[in-house]
Amino acid sequence: MSDLDDFSARLRSLTDGRASAPRVRDGVMTLALDVGGLSPERRDAVAAAIREGALTVPGVTDVRIAMTAERQQAKKPPRVIAVASGKGGVGKSTLSANLAVALSRLGHRVGLVDADIYGPSQARLMGSEGEKPQARDKRLIPVAGALGIPMLSMAHLVEPGQALAWRGPMAGNALSQLIDADWGEAELLIVDMPPGTGDIQLSMIQKHKPAGAVIVSTPQDLALIDATRAVSLFEKGGVPIIGLVENMAGYACPHCGELSDPFGNGGAEATAKAADMAFLGRIPLAIDIRMQSDAGDPPAARDDAHGAAFRSVAEQVAAWLRSA
Repeated sequence: MSDLDDFSARLRSLTDGRASAPRVRDGVMTLALDVGGLSPERRDAVAAAIREGALTVPGVTDVRIAMTAERQQAKKPPRVIAVASGKGGVGKSTLSANLAVALSRLGHRVGLVDADIYGPSQARLMGSEGEKPQARDKRLIPVAGALGIPMLSMAHLVEPGQALAWRGPMAGNALSQLIDADWGEAELLIVDMPPGTGDIQLSMIQKHKPAGAVIVSTPQDLALIDATRAVSLFEKGGVPIIGLVENMAGYACPHCGELSDPFGNGGAEATAKAADMAFLGRIPLAIDIRMQSDAGDPPAARDDAHGAAFRSVAEQVAAWLRSA
């Protein structure tokens, strides 16, 4: 592989496919960069990174970047990533919120949908409780969650604590309103699915065609059994499984630092291997994650060890999206 070919491969990753193939003539590298939907800060940062990398290619003495805005002119519907589990209580909503934050920090334009119609929690996790969405042309306009990530939840549409006694079709219609909202420049929608394999999950698969699904489980056998049911549902619906995340994996005593495994150890990784699925990583059982989540301050927004755990999962999801 030539030095230019090697740089071209790095360029695709660096710009998330926004750059054209580079050309070099008389020491000058030229390429086009689609900056549609990027903030000025992000646009300038990407351009600077391109120049820095290009000047490492032997023979290149100058870099010229033509910036275009093609994505603003021809919007594509955002790709849907479903985050699911076979049962409740495994931390799926926390993983969804932090996955959205981590992907956003990696440079993706992300939206977040709380599809748990009967038990919405994303408004709390993303610090947007009390916000009410506006509407335009009969479509909802998302509210801003943590880090400015656009999001929608039934918690934004009903009064706090109000029970929704809706049958399946009504819940399915509500989900469609959330997903079919005006997501602006978002390229990805992270959808926090309700637990189980019922009507809402079927509506999601049939109507909204997720690009892929991330399955969340704790290490214990019962949760893994339910997780395999969720895998089966998506596979039957033709939705690729991106991989399995093991949540609540290990607890470090805040006093002595001793590690323990109240929910077991390694079960999700073994299940993923047996089912020929990718294992996306472990998220620890930690009081800081719980406290920050309850406060609407997602740990993935930080650069500490817990933020790194979510970032690692996001990087693998981003790599899957580039190759899909």
